[in-house]
Amino acid sequence: MRFALPTLLMAGCCCFAQLAAADDSADLLSVDHYVRVRSTVPAISGQTTAIYVREVVLAGSALRQEISPNHVVLFVHGAGTPAEVAFDVPYQDYSWMAYLARAGFDVFSMDTTGYGRSTRPTPMNDPCNLSAAQQALFIPALLPAPCMPSYSHQMTTIASDWNDIGAVVDYLRTLRRVDKLNMIGWSLGGPRAGGYAAQHPDKVQALVLLAPAYNRAARSDPPEQVPASGAAMNTQSLAEFTANWDRQVGCADQYGRGTHDAVWAAMLASDPVGATWGSGVRRAPGTTTWGWTSAAVAKMMMPVLMVSGAHDKQVAPERVRELYADLGSPRKVFVDLACSSHNAMWEKNHLLLFNASLEWLTKGTVNGEKEGLLKLGY
Repeated sequence: MRFALPTLLMAGCCCFAQLAAADDSADLLSVDHYVRVRSTVPAISGQTTAIYVREVVLAGSALRQEISPNHVVLFVHGAGTPAEVAFDVPYQDYSWMAYLARAGFDVFSMDTTGYGRSTRPTPMNDPCNLSAAQQALFIPALLPAPCMPSYSHQMTTIASDWNDIGAVVDYLRTLRRVDKLNMIGWSLGGPRAGGYAAQHPDKVQALVLLAPAYNRAARSDPPEQVPASGAAMNTQSLAEFTANWDRQVGCADQYGRGTHDAVWAAMLASDPVGATWGSGVRRAPGTTTWGWTSAAVAKMMMPVLMVSGAHDKQVAPERVRELYADLGSPRKVFVDLACSSHNAMWEKNHLLLFNASLEWLTKGTVNGEKEGLLKLGY
């Protein structure tokens, strides 16, 4: 049974929430929140925008507000896939959010500006703001010929992402009356969540990072924005999505077709405009990154679990091991996950990943270990 309730204004803050749906059979409640933020995205700087936040929680716990202070989790997505698709895929037991919610956590995910159901700056509706190579994929169905961009910069920055995250973190701290919360990041969600945590250790209890895109050589200051500094956005088609996943398969039955199809369907549903471009694509903003440097991570002292898929070809396991080596925290574990790609949460060893995150967030260990390099699934 699924139902929708009217919008509820949250007293005393610049945010509002909407009760969206419930699944009585699983006793889980899904709640849509929209957090208002004064944007620092260059194209819309100073404007008030909406950041979409999805909550998944046991219905009884939500109604009684009995969530433990240490049992609030915020998921942060990577460079292309919005959070509700990455972490709450509606297929079998592949929702990471539902897994933690059933274990008693109040689980949230957020889409930064330009993703999913959050505000998408107007230049993202113009296919001329794709790179020349991507424009060619839409000629003549969407574009009659190549065209000059109407916006010639990358759309967002890591700083604007941190600004979005900060607004959501403060909203959740107020909503759940907690000082700190846990964060889980995937891919570019590593610099997003990890970079935020490095700057605000007083607000982050612990981190779980899947395939974090750590770069030892990252610059500490932002690059200057100049004309034509990068495409404002990019797209991904079904063929590109499948090819990128298939090149990272190293084991038989590493992922199933049903999971693949469910993820892609959710991807298109999260982007109604992109779904009309050609045969259907998901759009994502181009971005710039900096700041999550070796010096920054050396000062991070909260517990951090890092997980790398053995066959990940998007963020090499060596880069995650470098993060492990550079991290200052004495409580840190690196997990080498067998038969897994960059998309480990959608693959056959996903429950090993989910269980490791649960143990880390509840006990600060994986397989009883609070520090070291571990292998799972071998």
